[in-house]
Amino acid sequence: MADFTAKDVKALRDETGAGMMDAKKALTECDGDMEAAKQLLREKGLSRAAGRGDRENTEGAVAMASTDGKVAIVHLKCETDFSAKSDGFLGLVQSMADGVLANGEGAIEAMSAELEDLKLVLKENIEVGTAVLVEAGAGNDLDTYLHVQDGRGTNAVVVEGTGVPADELHQVALHIAFAKPGSLTREEIDGEAAEKERAALLEITKAEGKPEQAWDKIVEGRMSAWYAEQVLLEQGLHGEKVKVADSLGGGSIARFEQAFIGG
Repeated sequence: MADFTAKDVKALRDETGAGMMDAKKALTECDGDMEAAKQLLREKGLSRAAGRGDRENTEGAVAMASTDGKVAIVHLKCETDFSAKSDGFLGLVQSMADGVLANGEGAIEAMSAELEDLKLVLKENIEVGTAVLVEAGAGNDLDTYLHVQDGRGTNAVVVEGTGVPADELHQVALHIAFAKPGSLTREEIDGEAAEKERAALLEITKAEGKPEQAWDKIVEGRMSAWYAEQVLLEQGLHGEKVKVADSLGGGSIARFEQAFIGG
């Protein structure tokens, strides 16, 4: 009987990307010889390509699942749109979203075997980019938007509002989908990044020959524009003059989540 342990099987699986049973069979056939088992898996096409995990995976698909007061979003990343549109890929990302909705974000880990199997079938660098569950707070409302292109979800949004009329909340969801803000408020932006931007804008202002007494005002105006590029509440709704914060009918935004291809 071949001399190897469960740890050896796991090590072979981790190194080659082969399924657990395939790794065990390879070690059995090779009498526990790890190198021979690796070669056997390669010959059978059950080992991932070397360095696959380092390859760029900017394609993929986004899936959403929802029920009353709860929305789950999962973004599964891959290398090509061909793989992203395949039935197996789309089926897995939707199953992951359904699992997160039912059991929370930890459901992704429970589906690791299915993910590994898909990697072997498609022979691409596939990984979960986003997996999030949003549950509405007491008295709050959720609105969603999922952009579908060529049969796959490419951009998903969920936004939670407090006292925001339904129509206005949906407009905010649509705005988020295409404006892609990075944060809800200024306070969520990294302070060090903001200070670096402020310093850079000051140097630009100086180089433009602006009068010194106007520097602070000019930099402050440019910082406001910089924040508006990233902060949801400071953006003009759909690119218009009215800010998102002023379009909420007296309500407020508690949270938003977004996942999109390339993000």
